[in-house]
Amino acid sequence: MAEIVRTERLLVRQLHPEDQDFILELLNSPDWMKYIGDRGVKDALSAQEYIISGPMSAYAKHGYGLFLLEEKESNKPLGLAGFLKRTELDFPDLGFALLPEAEGKGYAHEACASLINIGKENWGFTRLFAITLSENTRSKKLLTQLGFVPKGDFSFLGKKEKLELLEFVY
Repeated sequence: MAEIVRTERLLVRQLHPEDQDFILELLNSPDWMKYIGDRGVKDALSAQEYIISGPMSAYAKHGYGLFLLEEKESNKPLGLAGFLKRTELDFPDLGFALLPEAEGKGYAHEACASLINIGKENWGFTRLFAITLSENTRSKKLLTQLGFVPKGDFSFLGKKEKLELLEFVY
């Protein structure tokens, strides 16, 4: 288990194929499907494939990716947070998602604030982006609290969906 950072209540660590059950649950949760979209993870095998080809591949290539947020007291996985390298963006994209029962308790803020802090020292970040749907008011509120400011509309290459782009400057 590669630990990234510890916060007051969380252990932030790299994902491993053994986290398949959690990934299956999170990626099929209502808010994931609504705000992020279907990633085709429908069973344990596809959850493992997602972990290996997504986060684990990013760790090997960039040194960062999406990390597991684990409650320190119970060792229960609560969500994901971390950085994504996107071809459409010049700087990493901060992303996060929580299980429904973990939402609204400050876990995402706690994890993201710590990750932003170590982003500069561990990976030399000078700026970050975040992408969200305009109707995802909770994410926009959290990003604003973290110091992100709106930059305008954003669309992924080949996609028509309009998203909002926010920026954080160290």
